[in-house]
Amino acid sequence: MTLKEWESSGWLRKHTTSLQEITQLLEIVDRDLKDSQHTILSSDWRFGIAYNAALKLCTVLLYSEGYKPDRSVAHFRTIQALPLILGKEKEDDSDYLNSCRSKRNKVKYDSIGGASDSEADELIEFVADLKIQVIDWLKIKHPEFLDSSKER
Repeated sequence: MTLKEWESSGWLRKHTTSLQEITQLLEIVDRDLKDSQHTILSSDWRFGIAYNAALKLCTVLLYSEGYKPDRSVAHFRTIQALPLILGKEKEDDSDYLNSCRSKRNKVKYDSIGGASDSEADELIEFVADLKIQVIDWLKIKHPEFLDSSKER
């Protein structure tokens, strides 16, 4: 499917973003990547913070393309849009983030100790790599949403 088909299905709606909105989302990513590396925090919390950074990167992609998810299953749709925007080769990344979404929900709402240090570290590394890919994509596809005064 395409983003346009998702919109027709009611899964997405049109969204007009701005340099300011994308800049703020990228600042959240930077903050969350930094905060998730504090080993004084529990691995559950580090995992959740890193997940939030990943979700914000997927949000940047979706907003830049002119869409936002419908409220129902918004996280799921935002993550599932990753391969629609960056290409089919990102399907495994989308699947990985969806499994992280499920784990994050468990450790946030249901139980403690669900994420190990190694899982948190793996997600943090994944997000750092995804950030580079998203910035590179923005430079090519939507340079109007990159603040040239900030080095990323």
